[in-house]
Parts: sequence; structure tokens; C-alpha cells
Amino acid sequence: MKILVVCQHYWPEPYPLPDLCEELVRRGHSVDLITDVPNYPMGITYPEYRHGARRREVHNGVRITRTFTIARRHNAVFRLLNYYSYAWSSSQYARHLREDYDVVFTNQTSPVMMSSAAFAYARRHGKKVVMYCMDLWPACLAAGGLGESSPVYRFFDRESRRLYNQPDRILITSRMFRAYLVERHGVDDGKIAYLPQYAAARFDALPPPASGKQTVDLMFAGNVGAAQSLTTVLEAAALLRDQPQLRWHIVGDGSELAHLQKLAAEKQLDCVIFHGRKPPEEMPRYYAMADAMLVTLTADPFISLTLPGKVQTYMAAGKPILAAAAGEIPQVLAAARCGWCAKAENAADLAQKVRQFLACPDKAQLGRNARAYYEAHFTRDRFMDTLERELAACAGPTHSDKGCCKI
Repeated sequence: MKILVVCQHYWPEPYPLPDLCEELVRRGHSVDLITDVPNYPMGITYPEYRHGARRREVHNGVRITRTFTIARRHNAVFRLLNYYSYAWSSSQYARHLREDYDVVFTNQTSPVMMSSAAFAYARRHGKKVVMYCMDLWPACLAAGGLGESSPVYRFFDRESRRLYNQPDRILITSRMFRAYLVERHGVDDGKIAYLPQYAAARFDALPPPASGKQTVDLMFAGNVGAAQSLTTVLEAAALLRDQPQLRWHIVGDGSELAHLQKLAAEKQLDCVIFHGRKPPEEMPRYYAMADAMLVTLTADPFISLTLPGKVQTYMAAGKPILAAAAGEIPQVLAAARCGWCAKAENAADLAQKVRQFLACPDKAQLGRNARAYYEAHFTRDRFMDTLERELAACAGPTHSDKGCCKI
């Protein structure tokens, strides 16, 4: 198949899509990508992409075109400019593409407008669009504190409804997304299929934590933003000062990193270690040092609908998981029997769950359970086989022998 991919974020930004696109190339497909000028997550254009540099490049077989993007910085006005500069420039580019693609795939996170170019090309050329929905809009805005009665929220609610009804197929990362799309935006339920994320990193040879070490190392890895509610982790660390063996590691960066570093200093939490963002190839080394992994989310009811990709990655690494979240995450952890989940934004409850973990006589079994659940539900091959079938079904009769699979 000849596939056009649309997504605002891509390599070298810390984002999982490259592994997916490169695997499609390895499977014999042609992949062209329309994406942004890299500036995520810190909101500053990467130096090597400034002044119009590297607007077209090929990376591991994927042909990349980068369209005009205003860096998001850490400012509401610039974030809005970032959203619409890419949506507008990518749509303009897509409308004038003469290439004949078999199908369009859009990987949708925030904002939903990032998918606009997919629909612009599809309308012009009579092609079908498969959307991979990883975030819900405008629910993300409500989670950020924007009231549902505000004019801005109502505008994006209308915009989201319009955009979510354009794909021919919507693949969702969390089962809970289905009701929101159908009830809030009137999306045809028959268009929707569940396809959870997989772990892009490979952990088949991940060594266990060093035996005989004196510390118990708990680790969060990923974007450090408001939705992740990492203040809950710091507050739990403060409540567990009586456990001097605990070390809390935060690997990643984002809009909340400076605030968290300041908070840790104010609370004199020497047990909290900030490692910053690390390249994907280094992450297995960090996972190897961890006794358990952390995942936290805000108590927002819409954020609770999500199943962050880090959960699958933690499971692939064969690590116990300690969480503070509602919705999909506690259901998955309970089914996998691989850890404990506290109430969202409840540091005291998270501290109690950490105490339960410390008292667990067979922590290694929790890790084995996590890996087993990953292999049963979240493997890369399972994901790619299903995605390939979905794309083929929308590409037309010459490619649809693989069928369309709803799971």
C-alpha cells in the first residue's frame, strides 16, 4: 500500500509514531508523512530545524515533509498558534499533493485539529481515512481547567464533533473512548474499533534489578505535564520519609518539570531524582534499575478514560506498577494482577499502596504477571497485524484481502 500519514508530532520529538511507520515500511508499504517542525515537548524549535532547515528528509525509509509550525512555548496564546499553524499549513500542503495514495492514516493526539490535513487530502482525492484516536477532544481542555460553558470550549466542541465524524474508521486506545465519541459527538458506533497501544521499546533481554542493593527504586518515565499529576508522587514521597530505602526517579521532561524540581527542593526531598529526557535507546537501562514503575493521572473524569501508552511499556518491561488514577488504568492493573492502584491525586492512598508493595513477599511475580498480560494483549505484532488489516480494508478492493478486524 501507498500510505499517507498525518500527525503533528514525529521523530526527533519523543513520540511513539516512528516505530509504527517504520514497521509499515519493513512490511513492504510506502509511507509518506506530513508533520510539524520539531518543538515538542519543551516548546522551542529544535536548533537543527531552524530557519527552514530540513523541511524534507527521509528517516528509516519514511519520507517526511515538515510544514510551517509556530513553536508552542509555554504560553496559552502560542499553544493556540502552534495548533492552528500546523493544521493550516499541513492542510494547504495536503490539498495540493498530486501523489495518489491508497489510504490516509492520521495519528491523533492533542489537538484534534492536527488531523485536518488527512481530511483535506481525502476529500480532494476521494480516499478513505483511518484515525488512531489517542486523546479525546475537547475533553482534554476540560482536564486543563477550561470550563465547559466557556465560549472557547464550546467552539472546540463543535470543531471536534465536525472532525471526529470525518474518518471512515476510528481506532481507539481505550475502550472507554467509545461512549464519549458516540454520545458526545454522534460518531457512528460501527466506525469504532479498539486497538490499544503497544510498547515500541524492546525489553526481551532486560536484566532484573541488581540483587542485594540497599534501595527500592520507583520510577516514572514519560511526559512531565499537568495531566500526569506528578505532585501526587512528590507528596507521597514526603509521606514516606520513614522508608529511607525508597528512591523516586522521574525520567522525562515537559511543562511541569521546573515546578516539580522547585517543589522537591522546598520539601527537601533528596530521595527524588530528576533524570531529564533520555533517548529511547537508553530507556531499557533505566527500566532495569527500577523495582516498580509509577503512573499517575489527574482526577479529571475525561483524563481517566485514557490508557496511557506507558502502561503497556511498563508491562513489556516486566515491571510491577504502582498507580494513582481512575477509570481504565485500575481495571487493567486488576486484570493483570501486576500492582496496586490508588485513587487519583490521593497522595496518602498512593503512599499506602507503596507500603503494600514494600511488604509484598514476591515482587518478582508481579513483574511476571505484567509481562504475561502484555504478551496476551499488547504486543507489537498483534497491533501491527490489526492496523495493517484496517488500512487494507480502507484502501480498496486490491488491498482488502486482509479484511477489517474489530477487536
